[in-house]
Amino acid sequence: MSGVRRDFPEPSGDTGDPRALFARYLGWYRATVVRKVRSLPQEEVRRTRLPSGWTPLEMLAHLAHMERRWLVWGFLGERLDEPFGDERDGRWHAPDEVSVDDVVAMLERVGRRTGEVLAGHRLDEVAPPGPRFPRGDPATLGWICFHVLQEYARHTGHLDVAVELAGGELGE
Repeated sequence: MSGVRRDFPEPSGDTGDPRALFARYLGWYRATVVRKVRSLPQEEVRRTRLPSGWTPLEMLAHLAHMERRWLVWGFLGERLDEPFGDERDGRWHAPDEVSVDDVVAMLERVGRRTGEVLAGHRLDEVAPPGPRFPRGDPATLGWICFHVLQEYARHTGHLDVAVELAGGELGE
């Protein structure tokens, strides 16, 4: 297949430590979605090619907000001014003044914070009750990591389709 990249391999399988695996895979998915969005011509970053209407930049913003929402707001229980800052009118959103570089910088900050959370907490630790878990049924850090990882996996696949339709980079 023409245009397929293979120089960004899946993380190595040299550890069975779940925290290390979560950190490696989340880092890999972050790098993958950033690379895919950056492979697009500038005019395609804010253009939708799918019936659902989201753009590649909106997907990138959604992933940054989603990870922050689950790890910082959900697991740590810290207040966020806009935990759903990626959503408006029932769909994902990226303000006109926000660039790819801005969203990538947010994703990098969120990734560093996730790394700190993973380094400082056990996977069986339970999130405190709060706005993310209002019914008193908070999740463990391990469950949250699995949830965030599956969101990245699913949405990276969605982004693959949009990027291919827009003429961007194919593959991992």
